[in-house]
Amino acid sequence: MTAWIAFENILRKDMRSYYLKPPNISWGLVMPLVWAAMFFVKSGRGLDSVMTVLPGLVAFSVLFGTTSLLAVTVTFEKKGRSFERLLLAPISLEVLMLAKTSGAILFGVINAFIPLLMAAFLIDLTGINWGILLLAMALIAISSTFLGLFIAVSVSEVFEAQTFSNFFRFPMVFLCGLFLPVAQLPVWLRPLSYALPLTYGSDMLHACINGSGRLPILLNTSMLLLFCAALFVMSLYNIRRKWIA
Repeated sequence: MTAWIAFENILRKDMRSYYLKPPNISWGLVMPLVWAAMFFVKSGRGLDSVMTVLPGLVAFSVLFGTTSLLAVTVTFEKKGRSFERLLLAPISLEVLMLAKTSGAILFGVINAFIPLLMAAFLIDLTGINWGILLLAMALIAISSTFLGLFIAVSVSEVFEAQTFSNFFRFPMVFLCGLFLPVAQLPVWLRPLSYALPLTYGSDMLHACINGSGRLPILLNTSMLLLFCAALFVMSLYNIRRKWIA
């Protein structure tokens, strides 16, 4: 019960204090919105063109929404030393970090609906497999959030976190099959694509939205869960090494 109360209070505090910070507005909301509008205007009103870019826009929105939020919440609290006070709370580190990341996961899933809502004005979305879509959005949000957590606990300033995040985010946009299929990449780049979690989430989105997924759903799900666990464990190790050991 104590852990649940702490979890709820941390989540509510983060939502109240950080969700409308300028970096979240610019990187987490405005940028996915602008990219979605740009691609939809360019693709016109054709069903095939919109359905082709929609999976990439959903993944893009989740990726930038989650990583931007963690860069703000964790980095601000580290700078103000409130993060260190949280580490003294009588709850496990795992519960504490899940509380810090659950808001970003929720933010990322909500962000994913921005391009979907825009697409709903252009095309009929009834053919989408919504069960797989929601699973893919959740797994992408979790893996991207834990990637953002790993980055945030490794730097000191918000601008450092955003810069470091971009080191991962922009290559992932082009390497993970969001807008250019992995099969069309040079052969020497493809192994790098499959070493990134977003590749598997993007493939799930393509499978459930336009039927162009190349990998089995079970493989995509398993790989995303593996990346989620690995990133979370590495983040906890980094925190223990810097603040608890």
